[in-house]
Amino acid sequence: MKISIITATYNSAATVSDTLESVLRQNYKNYELIIKDGGSKDDTLEICRSYEPAFDGRMKIISCPDKGLYDAMNQGIKAATGDVVGILNSDDFYTSFDVLMAIARQFERTPEIDAVYGDIHYVDWDDTTRLKRYYSSRLFRPGWMRLGFMPAHPSFYCRKSVYENFRLNVSSIDGWKGETDCAYFNTTYKIAADFECLLRMLYCGKIKTAYIWKDFVTMRHGGASSSGSAAHKQINRDHLRALKENGIYSNIAILSLRYIYKIGELALGRIRRTASVFA
Repeated sequence: MKISIITATYNSAATVSDTLESVLRQNYKNYELIIKDGGSKDDTLEICRSYEPAFDGRMKIISCPDKGLYDAMNQGIKAATGDVVGILNSDDFYTSFDVLMAIARQFERTPEIDAVYGDIHYVDWDDTTRLKRYYSSRLFRPGWMRLGFMPAHPSFYCRKSVYENFRLNVSSIDGWKGETDCAYFNTTYKIAADFECLLRMLYCGKIKTAYIWKDFVTMRHGGASSSGSAAHKQINRDHLRALKENGIYSNIAILSLRYIYKIGELALGRIRRTASVFA
């Protein structure tokens, strides 16, 4: 089974080496890494190209203008030739060397499933050994999406055929940005197009999934979805819009319930940090 990893880059020179190194360390080698660069003005492309020999033909670089992150991800998925597709952001990296192996084995053990997901954790932007928050998808159920819950998207690996089956009809979307023949993520969303995409697949489409009890990805804290109160307000707006557009009732009070759960996650993060100090 071939796994396609999509990494969208734009001025990512400071972090993309960590991303690439973590892919090279994987002990499952039947993968391709697709770099979709939006026209970086720093050394991102030079860094990526310097790694091409190490990937031995498993890296593909696409460099052309795009209409933002979600358009870049759409173009990357369109170019994917693998059976299963996942997203690895250019400031994130795989937590261990056997993440792709765990994904492949789960699909082999349960061939009837459409997707898998697991856990991730957030770290300090400058000190990646400093844990900020652990995000577990273990308790996730599709019905929880009415509250704004979703499995950790960087841990979501889905059959490409499912992406094709759940493509959007862009003719009915005002203000569409980017390519129209690969409308997997809705490019008119500011932050939470990943939530809307998973809502279509998991809640509305009821695709078959399996949870893997494993920490897939280390994320640097401070990205678009984790950078302050303004981002959280925009996420709530995007979530409400996504639920409404998919015919699911919710409101801001219902969405606010998930913050109770997040308090527990933050407490777990503090416990893990304390344990690491005394280990």
